[in-house]
Amino acid sequence: RCLLKMVKGNIIVPEEILNFCCNGLQGSTSPPRAQEPGEREEAQGAMASPLPSRNPTEVQMSQLVLPCHTNHRNELSTGQLLKWIDTAACLSAERHAGCPCVTASMDDIYFEHTISVGQVVNIKAKVNRAFNSSMEVGIQVSYEDLCSGKHCSICKAYATFVAQGPSGSKVRLNPLTPQTEEEKIEYSIAAERRRMRLVHKDTLKDLLTHSPPDTELETRDGTGAVPAEKTRVESVELVLPPHANHQGNTFGGQIMAWMENVATIAASRLCHAHPTLRAIEMFHFRGPSQVGDRLVLKAIVNNAFKNSMEVGVSAEAYDQEMSVSRRHINSAFMTFEVLDQEGRPRMLPMVAPEPGDGERRYREASARKKIRLDRKYVVSCKRTEVPLSVPWDQSNKVYLSYNNVSALKTLIAKANWTLAREKEKVRMYTLEEDKFLSFRIEISVCITASRAFSLLSNLRRRHEWDSHYVSAELVQKVDDDDMIYHVVSRMLRHESKPQDFVILASRRKPCSRGDPYVVAFRSVTLPTHPARAEFTRGETVCSGFCIWPESEEMSKVAYYNQATPGYLNYVTTNVAGLSSDICATFEACEKFLLKNKEDLISRLQD
Repeated sequence: RCLLKMVKGNIIVPEEILNFCCNGLQGSTSPPRAQEPGEREEAQGAMASPLPSRNPTEVQMSQLVLPCHTNHRNELSTGQLLKWIDTAACLSAERHAGCPCVTASMDDIYFEHTISVGQVVNIKAKVNRAFNSSMEVGIQVSYEDLCSGKHCSICKAYATFVAQGPSGSKVRLNPLTPQTEEEKIEYSIAAERRRMRLVHKDTLKDLLTHSPPDTELETRDGTGAVPAEKTRVESVELVLPPHANHQGNTFGGQIMAWMENVATIAASRLCHAHPTLRAIEMFHFRGPSQVGDRLVLKAIVNNAFKNSMEVGVSAEAYDQEMSVSRRHINSAFMTFEVLDQEGRPRMLPMVAPEPGDGERRYREASARKKIRLDRKYVVSCKRTEVPLSVPWDQSNKVYLSYNNVSALKTLIAKANWTLAREKEKVRMYTLEEDKFLSFRIEISVCITASRAFSLLSNLRRRHEWDSHYVSAELVQKVDDDDMIYHVVSRMLRHESKPQDFVILASRRKPCSRGDPYVVAFRSVTLPTHPARAEFTRGETVCSGFCIWPESEEMSKVAYYNQATPGYLNYVTTNVAGLSSDICATFEACEKFLLKNKEDLISRLQD
């Protein structure tokens, strides 16, 4: 007790803790003294105020960058950052699943800035959507300068995790209910990102099939080019307990860090300098490894462009006895740059690929670069940074379709819609944000959602109910879900000639229970259908239908449109009540749906 009193003289120790400790030392089981009212208020005032409510799956991580985390430039190692990202994402996934989770894949990551010693890395991860046994986790990474108070975004990533039960069996996940507008948007678009992941390999194969031969490769004589073989790196790592996660498997973030290390060495061998990692193409884990495994990491420069290079890297595992052949664990492609003293990318030497596999990797790297540019241009850019009509071709069809549907789903999930007009059963809402005015018009119709979806997704029948449409010609059937139409509309007031549009129509059936049917429209450009003198070329950036089943026979049909400048006057006239043209068109849409529902019933009865 005397010792504790001496401690109390230098450190503030509450009296009840002192009494409790002394009673415990004496073997007493008497409870601590009750607090007086004044003491209770003082203690409550000293406690931190409770945190505001947030997504239950959200995980926040803050890490101070120390010298042991950095590279030769005193900047945070990308491998270390990948470890932190994977850890935060896994903790978020396990909060939702309630059981162990493993990393299945990590989508493309673009690094916007580097992080220096002494700065703080802030990582926020939360589950965007849960599917059957997998879930998408969104991760946002930023840095904070403690001296200046500056905050800056580093990257945004999406990871897929799989929940695992006993003996590695898959676990069926509970659905996630989004609450905020941002969560609803991410939830809705997660289905589109999942669809894009599944067709990624097919996109690359399709591009290589339709691309002409690489004339640069065929005419290169090797003068001044660095043989790709000189950049090859192979390294082995022994998986020890510190490298394993809480399930005994090799930590996914550790594997990614090892892969980044050998890729950096390969890039350095080409440029004889210290490269900077700018982008990582999707990590895909094909199988687990355990403590005691040997991981063989291989890297080689596949292709060097003017200011950047692609390094291919893979990880294989084998056990001590090598009882089975090496198991392919992971592979990825990383893009590096070399910066000069002013921070500008330097020109890089050419690469001379090896015959056979080397030439294949060389061509595939060129195809992946085009895909990355398409993704960054079509998917990642903000609406104000791209033209309304984006050129369509075989290589970017997946990303244009993604952009088309995700833009409409984002508009649907917005929270600040205001009821502008109501005419009988038709309701018209508006949304004003930034430089855009959007409208939504909806009605409940006695028709199944699937039948309404089938009728409204066929633009060749739209003239039957929409008087603005003169004709719609199917130009190209991209696949079962995406079609391109050439649409001719009638002349609006104060115009000298009719408008025409080249429109990509993308259809999506519900991904899971509760999802709506979606038909999205956006303008594209086709070399086969340039602007013609007899028409005014019109454009639509985001429009389409969303159909929710209300019962077995009732559906809510809503049409969304983000008004473009050429269409704005027509929209505002209807919103202000000076015209009922839009409401009348939607009433005609209802009659069209009911008539064709009855036609279908008659045919079935016959």
